[in-house]
Formats: sequence, C-alpha cells, structure tokens
Amino acid sequence: MTSMSHRHSTRSPATRGGWRRVRRALDGDRGSVSAELVIATPLLLLMLLAIVQFALWSHATHIAQAAASQGLAVARSQNGSAAAGTSSAQQLLDQLAGGPLTGSAVTSDRGAASASVNVSGTATSVVPFLTLPVHAEAVGPVERFVPDLAGG
Repeated sequence: MTSMSHRHSTRSPATRGGWRRVRRALDGDRGSVSAELVIATPLLLLMLLAIVQFALWSHATHIAQAAASQGLAVARSQNGSAAAGTSSAQQLLDQLAGGPLTGSAVTSDRGAASASVNVSGTATSVVPFLTLPVHAEAVGPVERFVPDLAGG
C-alpha cells in the first residue's frame, strides 16, 4: 500500500501545473450562475404569469358564454323579450363574474324569427399592461307555437 505523500510525489510538475490552469479557467467563470439566475428567474416568473393570465381569460370567456346562453334561453322563449334576455344574462354575470370578467356589457336583440345575446368585457389582468378582451355571442330561433293542422 502506498501512502498519500508517496502518491502526490509521483505526479509530475506538468500535471500539477495543468490543474492550476484548469482551476484558473474555472475561476474566470465565477458568478456566471448568478448572472444566469438573474436573467432566467424573471423570464420564468413571466412565463408563469402568462399561464395564469391565459387561464383567467379562458375562465372569463366561459362565464361570458354561459351568460349569453342563459340570456338567449330567456329571450327566445315564446313570451320572452330582448330586455328579459339582457336582464337574465346580467343577473348570471353578477353571480359568476366577480373576479375574472371586468367591465362586462350585455346587449340583446329579438326579432320575429331569431334572438341574439352578446356579452363583452375584459379578462382580469395579471400580467402588467396586458388587457385581453372577452366576447361571447349566442344566437337562436325564437320559439313560437305552430298549430298541428294535420289534425292527428
């Protein structure tokens, strides 16, 4: 068995100098990990905020679509009206859209053959200076009584 001092003494001076050169080269990279973290961390956080922003926009779009569908169901009924459709959609928005959908506006129209309800607004912003519009529309035929003339 050889001792530790014997192993170190068998190394050539060139090998010891080589390790010094490697060590000096590595010393030149000191702080590079910190610089990379300074750049990567904000980008990672921005990407995370973008994912949350997309989820909020998607949720706000679903709420707007649900309100438009609810308003259409009321507006297209046999005794319904555009005002009743607007009121029903707005009532649902008041219940559901406390957070993800802001500045919502509801418009509805009812003709002799069809009815439509439009809901628009803005998704709540998580990413600074980013406003995503939300729009949903529901259109359908007006329900009406058609007598059975076949008599059967």
